[in-house]
Amino acid sequence: MTRPRPGRDDGPDRLYTLTGGRSRSDSDAFDLVTLVVSECEPSPGMQSEHVAILRMCERPTAVVEIAAGLGLPVSIVRIMLSDLLATGRISARHPRVADRFPDPDILEQVLVGLRNL
Repeated sequence: MTRPRPGRDDGPDRLYTLTGGRSRSDSDAFDLVTLVVSECEPSPGMQSEHVAILRMCERPTAVVEIAAGLGLPVSIVRIMLSDLLATGRISARHPRVADRFPDPDILEQVLVGLRNL
């Protein structure tokens, strides 16, 4: 039988408290690979998990990494992230594969140039 870490209580009561009793996020902005970036410094009186998120996200960090770093379920982290997003403390964006590809017009111009060689 494993013992809980000192000072940590991941029981349902703690998770209920972290989310204010909510079981779902108010926002659909977050999936596992959504990148989160802090937009401000933590302020006095903030919930300790919110402070940890803001510090963790000084550079773009995926939701799944945040959950792993906090040792919390992704569903709980999504709720906390939606709170921070609603107050403007973080920004979130989903990495898009399509943004990595060049414009089709440029590809066509390259092809024409290669044919002219």
